[in-house]
Amino acid sequence: MRLDYNRGELRREDLKPDPFEQFTLWLDEACRAGMVDPNAMSLATASAVARPSVRTVLLKSFDSRGFVFFTNLESRKAREIAENSQVALLFPWLALERQVIISGAAEKTSTAEALAYFVKRPLGSQLAAWASPQSGVITSRKILESKWEEMKRKFVEGKVPLPSFWGGYRVIPSEIEFWQGRPSRLHDRFVYRRQPDASWLIEQLAP
Repeated sequence: MRLDYNRGELRREDLKPDPFEQFTLWLDEACRAGMVDPNAMSLATASAVARPSVRTVLLKSFDSRGFVFFTNLESRKAREIAENSQVALLFPWLALERQVIISGAAEKTSTAEALAYFVKRPLGSQLAAWASPQSGVITSRKILESKWEEMKRKFVEGKVPLPSFWGGYRVIPSEIEFWQGRPSRLHDRFVYRRQPDASWLIEQLAP
C-alpha cells in the first residue's frame, strides 16, 4: 500500500506571489482532472478543552478574505468554533498527489451571504436544513425522514426560508501550505505565512 509519487513537482519560481492565486490554479487543475468533489475539504476544529474533531465539508466560495462553507449553526462544528475559532482545512487532492493545508480563524459570514447561497440550494437540501438537528442524537432514521416529509408539506409551495440556525463561516487563513508529492518521499512543500502588514512570506519546508 505504498506508492511513489511522480506526477509533478513544485518549484519556488512556479509559485504565484499570492496564495489565493496559487489555490485558484490548483483548484482549476483538480476540476479539469475530473476529480470527484474537488471542493471537498476536511475541517478540523477543537473544543475549549482542546478535544479535536474533523469532518468533510464543501468549499462554496473563496476570495482574498478567506474560504467559505455553510452549516447548521447548532452543529458540533459550530459549537466548537464558538469555543475556539482556530481551525484547519485540508484539501486532499490525492489523484494529483497534492494537498493544500490551511490554518486560520473561522468567523460567521453575514446573514445576507448565507441567504444568497441558501436560495441556490436544491429544494431537497433546503428542506433537509430544516429537518435535521445536525449532530443531535436521534433514535431512528424514520424520525428524520418523518421530519423531512413534514417540511415538504409545510413548504409545499416550494419557497423555503432561511432557517435562523443555518449560516456560513469564513476561514481567514494565517498559513496556507501547498504540498506536492515527489519520489522517495522528498516532497515539495511551500507555506505562505501572513505577515503583520498583510503581505505573505513564502517559505519552503522539509518533507
